[in-house]
Amino acid sequence: MRAVVQRVTRAQVTVDNASVGRIDAGLLVYLGVAQGDGDLDVAYMVDKLFHLRIFSDEAGKMNLSVQDIGGQILLVSNFTLCGDCRKGRRPGFDLAAPPDQADALYQTVADRLRQLGVPVETGQFQAHMHVTSENDGPVTFLLDSRKML
Repeated sequence: MRAVVQRVTRAQVTVDNASVGRIDAGLLVYLGVAQGDGDLDVAYMVDKLFHLRIFSDEAGKMNLSVQDIGGQILLVSNFTLCGDCRKGRRPGFDLAAPPDQADALYQTVADRLRQLGVPVETGQFQAHMHVTSENDGPVTFLLDSRKML
């Protein structure tokens, strides 16, 4: 499971010109589910997103989590994060999980974050989405559950 995590002051996702998810301060998370991902990958990603201290404290240091600031998460499915661009000119997506499995794990990540008390908005799985955001910093991180120690 791979994620691009951005600290934002606001973000929104629209489908067919209708807003399907919108947040103020918090995290915009693009989440890609790979073949073979399962409960351990979900647990890793939920733990990282919940505890990642990338918001500034009163001293200006990245020392606060999304929970600490009362922030929100906009979770957007993005199978292209599992794309392979090493060969040729067109990316291959053989590493991406099949849609039914990917959707189930994506929804599980959202549900578990909500269970921890974080307000979570989502995009629309398998839809053509338009995402707008205001990156705060800019602060952007890459997470990969397969690279956990």
